[in-house]
Amino acid sequence: MSISKEKKGGLREKFGNNPNDTGSPEVQVAVLSERISDLTEHLAKHKKDQSSKRGLVQLVMRRRKLLDYLKSEDLKRYQDLIKKLGLRR
Repeated sequence: MSISKEKKGGLREKFGNNPNDTGSPEVQVAVLSERISDLTEHLAKHKKDQSSKRGLVQLVMRRRKLLDYLKSEDLKRYQDLIKKLGLRR
């Protein structure tokens, strides 16, 4: 499950420092969150798809690590990102 270039570009513009920013934690977390929501919808329909479930857990852990890093580096940016994405933390 991947997301389209257009959707990824929109996330870069919304969360990045500039339109070509792909490496900042905010952009990475936003892209991961989009992929997680897509996989969650997929797993709602296909409950026995264990390989996708494993991939979902890996994406959640990668997002968790990025959020922990951002929280330790800059608390204000972390809180803004959580609020924009609507994540419960």
